[in-house]
Amino acid sequence: MATVKIVNVRKSFGEVEVIKGVSLEIADREFVVFVGPSGCGKSTLLRLIAGLEEMTSGDVFIDAVRMNDVASAKRGLAMVFQSYALYPHMNVADNMAFSLRLAHVPKEERDAKVRETARILQLEPLLARKPKELSGGQRQRVAIGRAIVRNPKVFLFDEPLSNLDAALRVQMRVELTRLHDELKATMIYVTHDQIEAMTLADKIVVLQAGAIEQVGSPLELYHHPSNLFVAGFIGSPKMNFLRTTVTAAREAALAVALTGGAELEVPVDPGPLRAGRPVTLGVRPEQIALSADGPVPGEVLVVERLGGATYLHVKIESGEMLVVQVSGESPARMHDRVRLEFDREHCHLFDEAGLALPRASRHPLADQKPRGGSGAAGG
Repeated sequence: MATVKIVNVRKSFGEVEVIKGVSLEIADREFVVFVGPSGCGKSTLLRLIAGLEEMTSGDVFIDAVRMNDVASAKRGLAMVFQSYALYPHMNVADNMAFSLRLAHVPKEERDAKVRETARILQLEPLLARKPKELSGGQRQRVAIGRAIVRNPKVFLFDEPLSNLDAALRVQMRVELTRLHDELKATMIYVTHDQIEAMTLADKIVVLQAGAIEQVGSPLELYHHPSNLFVAGFIGSPKMNFLRTTVTAAREAALAVALTGGAELEVPVDPGPLRAGRPVTLGVRPEQIALSADGPVPGEVLVVERLGGATYLHVKIESGEMLVVQVSGESPARMHDRVRLEFDREHCHLFDEAGLALPRASRHPLADQKPRGGSGAAGG
């Protein structure tokens, strides 16, 4: 059992409040990722859980035990930092065993734990090497191994992959996922990289300016963002946004104006919104298709070919830019004139406060199956 509960936690540095009443529950064996832009408070929140920072107010519970007055070393946690912080004069085995030696764990038990951890992390051939003889990814695995041997209740990761190159980050994401499955441990992971969040997490906590914007599974946040911030932060490329106005409010939909005089009906609960009110239309790149009779004309200004997919940066008549995902085989070129069609079932509307309008289950479009992948749209 390794649960974490945070209740109305606040943290101020002088007059500046950086964590603003955060409450969160993390289940046993859950992989939770704190994600957000630089300065949002995610690393500070992790350090408050670890006991490395003192809370201004609030409570932290681990396995239902209040930790406010418990020293960091006695909370049963292990932390992996961005920097590897390995001892350069020690080999891999000694680096991993160091905390056990300080705890006066018998040598035979230390050696057994190091060997088992090396097996899990595929470090067995490297146990006699010094850190300078290792690659960046190998050093990070040693740092993770040093945490594993302590058999902690909860693992805390503070941007552990940010010093690695792109290929190594992909490899380490795979290894961390496998590690979580094998150890069946509770893990809390901090990153500014939403791709890491999407690929690693059971649950994502999106933070902004010291407060939680939304909590949910990766696909919940991707398909049902609660506000403009989450919609723009989760997803790569990010969601397209168009400023528009309501042209009609219907029982289970809002019609909004598109550039060129067309209208798009989006299946959302209109609430108090009526014709003339400003809203923001959100649509992801894969939910826009090239269509000969599409209602939105534009010009392709940039073509990004990534092999299996191609991203078109299209300037529409209003001057706004849209990113459109099409097939990797699409013949589209710069300066092509195209017409765009939006998959209204997967469009989002946000009110003037930036809050998402809820989907309208009564609307006939809500019962339709999503159309095929955008690859078919890129002819």
